[in-house]
Formats: sequence, structure tokens, C-alpha cells
Amino acid sequence: METLAIRVKIGDREYPMRVKMEDEGKIRHAGKLINEKLRKYKAEFGLDDNQDLLAMVAFDCMVESLETNEVKAEDSEHIRASLANINALLSKVV
Repeated sequence: METLAIRVKIGDREYPMRVKMEDEGKIRHAGKLINEKLRKYKAEFGLDDNQDLLAMVAFDCMVESLETNEVKAEDSEHIRASLANINALLSKVV
């Protein structure tokens, strides 16, 4: 497993990290998305304190993650129910 040494700038700081080569694009994209959210909150709320901005971005990301997990759980339940229904129909045919 080959790793790269990269630096990702978030806010006004750079963070050195070692990442797998195949993850570099994803890591850089994540940094870009964080910076976009920082700019959005700074403009929307007129905040200059980076700690407040980062806390708001972290909170927003966690809410998005929870919502995504909720949708995945609902989808999984729907798939399980559909498979159970298909199995029941197949059992009747056999």
C-alpha cells in the first residue's frame, strides 16, 4: 500500500497527512467541500471566528451524516421487506 504525503488547507491552516494514493482525490475533495461550507457560513452569518465556523460545519456534516444513515436504514428495510415478499411468492410456486 503506497501512501502520499499531502497537505490539505482547511480554513486558514494547512494539515499534513499521509493518504493512500487511491484516496487522494477523495481527501482533497473533502477539504474543498469543507472550505466551501466555511465560506457559506461566513457569508451567511457574518462570522469571522474560525472556531465557530468550524463548529458549525462539523455540526452540519453530522446532521447530513445522520440523515444519510436514516435513508439507508429505510432503504434497507424496504429491500428486506421486498425480498421477504418475493421469497413468499416463490415458496407458493414451488
